[in-house]
Amino acid sequence: MARTSGLWPLTLLEAVPGVSGAGELPAVTQAPLNLIHHGIGYFAVAVTVLAYCLAMLEEVTELRKSKPMVLGAALVWFAIAIYYALRGEAEAAVAAFESNLLAYGELLLFILVSMTYLNAMEERGVFDALRIWLLNRGFSYRQLFWINGLLAFLISTAVSGLAAGLLMGAVATAVGKAKPRFVALSCVNIVVATNAGGSFSPLGGISTLFVWQHGILEFVQFFSLVLPCFANFLVPALVMHFFVPKETPQVSRQTVMLRRGSRRIVALFVVTLAITVGSNVFLKLPPAAGMMAGLGLLQFFSFYLFKTAKEPNGSFPIGEPRLSDWTDDRNYDIFQKIANLEWDTLLFFYGAMMLIGALGFVGYLEAIAQFLFGDISPTAANILIGLTSAFIDNGTLMFAVLSMHPSLSQGQWLLLTLTLGVGGSLLAIGSAPGVGLLGQTRGAYTFGYHLRWFPLILVGYFVSIAVHFWVNARYF
Repeated sequence: MARTSGLWPLTLLEAVPGVSGAGELPAVTQAPLNLIHHGIGYFAVAVTVLAYCLAMLEEVTELRKSKPMVLGAALVWFAIAIYYALRGEAEAAVAAFESNLLAYGELLLFILVSMTYLNAMEERGVFDALRIWLLNRGFSYRQLFWINGLLAFLISTAVSGLAAGLLMGAVATAVGKAKPRFVALSCVNIVVATNAGGSFSPLGGISTLFVWQHGILEFVQFFSLVLPCFANFLVPALVMHFFVPKETPQVSRQTVMLRRGSRRIVALFVVTLAITVGSNVFLKLPPAAGMMAGLGLLQFFSFYLFKTAKEPNGSFPIGEPRLSDWTDDRNYDIFQKIANLEWDTLLFFYGAMMLIGALGFVGYLEAIAQFLFGDISPTAANILIGLTSAFIDNGTLMFAVLSMHPSLSQGQWLLLTLTLGVGGSLLAIGSAPGVGLLGQTRGAYTFGYHLRWFPLILVGYFVSIAVHFWVNARYF
């Protein structure tokens, strides 16, 4: 994707400090007010911090993380809108809000289609088949350690890191029932691998998707990070290899029958990704356009499954027990797959993006950008931001940086993409795969165990940065 103003930017409008934008949104006739030292600014910061704290304490409070974020975003934007309305300048606040809403809308549609395909493939038994195939091959623990890691690295380039992590985590848990140490080591390896694999593909991570949607980097330019990302995965894995048990687990004899249409759904997903990339590269359409086209294909295929579902004798069952896949397909509904999406996560991103947008409109992001990319070097800033992603969601951080609209070289944008992606591996809570595996393994993999490997993962973090400066020196 070329860096042109004709693309659909996901930044704030020109009304936001330091941010340029285009699109059919209401024009802003005056610059936004600097409210950094105003009560509205302090209120926005306080609400944002409180919302994030409540979201991070989800496991303790049992309050879903989306709830404080959505409410916090509403409170902050209403406060800003009321203040502007009282001054007779409501248009500026409305335009900024709508621009942030457009950013979220494109993200929502992209992830909605991706998750729907994953749900459809899971329901058709695709992931169960992969897991049991690996269990039946008679691999040793050390072989499974590398197979799990490499598959997580590759799968996360096209699907969410959480999905890839949970899939390979299920394999590690199943084969390592008698070896808790293998499960724990594999989970650390999987977390590092999924974050690294998703960092060089705009289809695999939120932060890379944001950069692609903004038109900062073309689709193929992300692949300049393949070697740095692989180095990030390889460094910890090489050391952990020697701590993996040498034995071979007992071979499983399970069998899984793929349900009707499973292979065609996988093929449709590949076609959808091809349409998305092709329409963006050649037609300059936003990625969400291609993904929605793929959703249309999946909807028609689900209709086909429904209409052709019948008993082997050719009769449609009415009131009969469902004993076969053919009968089950009579109730196949693609909208049920959409309903089963991780809506808590999707709404969390709404709150996060709207809160970050509000802080940008108030003026805080411009001040932070001046410090990060003006007072200190961009390299140091990008490395520090990447380390921060061990605590804060990388998608939120990337959106914040993009809202600052810093002037960076292509090499620095690639560096930021790299550090934000792999920085989440430093702590178990730093990324969705880590959090997901903490719950899935039920104590075999813990925050404390991941912390033992923090120094090694940190070495991998800096090695990947060094490899990036070496192989991508032409971009700086």
